[in-house]
Amino acid sequence: MQLRVVVAFLVLLWISFVEIHLKRIRIQILSLVRLNRCNQTQDRCKLQSSSKRIKLKDGRYLAYRERGVPLDKSIYRIITVHGLHSTKEVDVLATQEVLEEMSIYMVQYDRAGYWESDQNIKRSVESEACDIEELADQLQIGSKFYIISNSAGSYPTWNCLRRIPHRLKGVAFIAPMINYKWNSLPRNLIKYDHTNKLARIIYWLCCHYPELLYSICTQQFNGVPLCTASLFTKKDKQVAGDENREQSYNMKLYPTQNDFEYSVLQDFMVAQGNWEFDPLELENPFPENESSVHIWHGNMDDVVPISLQRYVSKRLPWIHYHEIPDVSHDFWQVGPVSEPVLRSFLLGQQHPHPSLQVVIQD
Repeated sequence: MQLRVVVAFLVLLWISFVEIHLKRIRIQILSLVRLNRCNQTQDRCKLQSSSKRIKLKDGRYLAYRERGVPLDKSIYRIITVHGLHSTKEVDVLATQEVLEEMSIYMVQYDRAGYWESDQNIKRSVESEACDIEELADQLQIGSKFYIISNSAGSYPTWNCLRRIPHRLKGVAFIAPMINYKWNSLPRNLIKYDHTNKLARIIYWLCCHYPELLYSICTQQFNGVPLCTASLFTKKDKQVAGDENREQSYNMKLYPTQNDFEYSVLQDFMVAQGNWEFDPLELENPFPENESSVHIWHGNMDDVVPISLQRYVSKRLPWIHYHEIPDVSHDFWQVGPVSEPVLRSFLLGQQHPHPSLQVVIQD
């Protein structure tokens, strides 16, 4: 399956290479006249003027969206951290009705450079964690809160575990990305990993041919971006609600050519770059079991190999590891899988349907 993904990517690379030369003049003109956010779509401008934002210490603005119950009526207070090619506008984990039923206050925010949040040319593992802490402080969420992250949104969360464990009531990783530069990863485990090879190709393209990579990421088939559709198996498409899939496939939510460099590309390079620490060497931040850390992973994930996630869980036995059968990478959107994951995380409940039961390894 991973080999098929690599081959498909190389085919897209060739197609996009041809296409990029045909579009080069148009792209250069757009770059020169800066036809970016507000010139691309009037809808985006309307969202920019209406979304809530906070001003960070460095002067950047961070856009966010609140879901669930009001803060003062909540029992659980959660900040969600999205991955690559995503936005606060995509509903995750549970419907508004479920959030209200469970008395959850949830904050979904656009990470630096995405959608309505300002770019951060100095983005780092450290800055991303600082954004989360500042968001919590300015919204007065409280001295402790929960973090739930997805895919590439995991690297800010790992750093929060390292920096501010005293602020965390609990942490959930949903299909977290693995950095192949972690020193503790065994060479024999990643040497023949096709995803590792694909990550190296993408990293090289980020450095040398960002326009080509943008063309690849925005290729469409039947109106669906191929880079997004490739994350979904048939099972995923049944799991995710039609309305939420439409949000994910909405090209208006994708960054423009000018924004792409400081959102997706920069984000990927930090996620797969050299970190100041190795998460696999972290000690248990909650030795008294005052909080807990969980990883949920689909056993059909073609983006992050399950073998690597299993190794992480064995290396860090204080993390509660859960495998979900017949599910691939993108399952944190609203649906019959994400809701039981949320209930399990907060309440310790298992889903009654056998096919959605998680395999728990503590």
